[in-house]
Amino acid sequence: MQLASYASHPQASRGRRHAEPAGQHAAEQRSEFQRDRDRIVHSSAFRRLVYKTQVFLNHEGDLFRTRMTHSLEVAQLARSMARALRLNEDLVEAIALAHDLGHTPFGHAGQDALNTCMREHGGFEHNLQSLRVVDTLEERYPSFDGLNLCFETREGILKHCSLANAQRIQAQEPGGVGQRFIDHSQPSLEAQLANLADEMAYNAHDMDDGVRSGLITLEQLGELALFAQYRDAVLRQYPQLAGRRLLFEVIRRMLSAQVYDVIDTTAAALKARQIDSADAARASKSLVQFSEGMRTMTNQVKHWLLRNLYRHPQVMQTTLQAQGVVRDLFEAYSQQPQHMPVSYAQLSDQPRAVADYIAGMTDRFAQREHERIFAAGPPQSTD
Repeated sequence: MQLASYASHPQASRGRRHAEPAGQHAAEQRSEFQRDRDRIVHSSAFRRLVYKTQVFLNHEGDLFRTRMTHSLEVAQLARSMARALRLNEDLVEAIALAHDLGHTPFGHAGQDALNTCMREHGGFEHNLQSLRVVDTLEERYPSFDGLNLCFETREGILKHCSLANAQRIQAQEPGGVGQRFIDHSQPSLEAQLANLADEMAYNAHDMDDGVRSGLITLEQLGELALFAQYRDAVLRQYPQLAGRRLLFEVIRRMLSAQVYDVIDTTAAALKARQIDSADAARASKSLVQFSEGMRTMTNQVKHWLLRNLYRHPQVMQTTLQAQGVVRDLFEAYSQQPQHMPVSYAQLSDQPRAVADYIAGMTDRFAQREHERIFAAGPPQSTD
């Protein structure tokens, strides 16, 4: 497929932080963005995503989504839309697969707890942590820390960032991935697309997982205009359909409608603003978007899930328990760093080392660590 003029072309990449020779094998046909995707897939942080939570904790059921399955679903949606828009599929896939590498155990509950623990030490942002994973924490190569990904992949991974952290990045990497949060420019179209695919994926699979868990029902989902529209269409075609088959078909049609809506709306915006290059896309307002009607219905889904699923008493109970585990571990490692591996215990910035160690844990490893450390009661400070 020939890429559009406004796509991210690998030969025009801003490059890697550490210079690397081109592929040495005569048969090397991978682009730089393909190499990025492959490095992400083979990283330790990516493998750990299979045991990291979305909404439901890892031990609550084998069929609930994890960060791994979520990332794969985001990549599938993003690639489908990228192909239709003639954007770079390899870049959008790399961003999608890496966007959650910095997530803590226990989903957003763990992130919120770790941010509270790090309040006096710069805080904790999972997007910034994902960048830290690929820039620093992965240990695979002899010549550099991290995965040494291309600028465009790193830019897409850092989809949100506070101004203070952006300024810190800018001081270390002038004109780098923190720049757009300071001058309010946009990332590549591929990064914008991966970001929207992320939203589409988690809304859809949280509906599915919510019904599977028994915390919400098909009847309740009928309160949502987007769901009701496609449920009614499905039942007109299959009047006897019920249960999970009905749910699956409605969600499938919802996602298809959102995909085509994004493709049509984005194509129209690109044409209307006469975008003819990747740089022109960065200088424009956000271009990858839903139509106004679809955005209204999608926002309703997000707010509804917040009220009815994410704040459900049963979810809140496990959330509080998970946050307690993270806070306990942070305090224990801060007081007795020897509980951590030597590579973390000996680092000079101990609060950040503790945050890095905890953020890298899977749900079940964090639970086991908590049981190991606190089996004989809270640890005593060595000060």
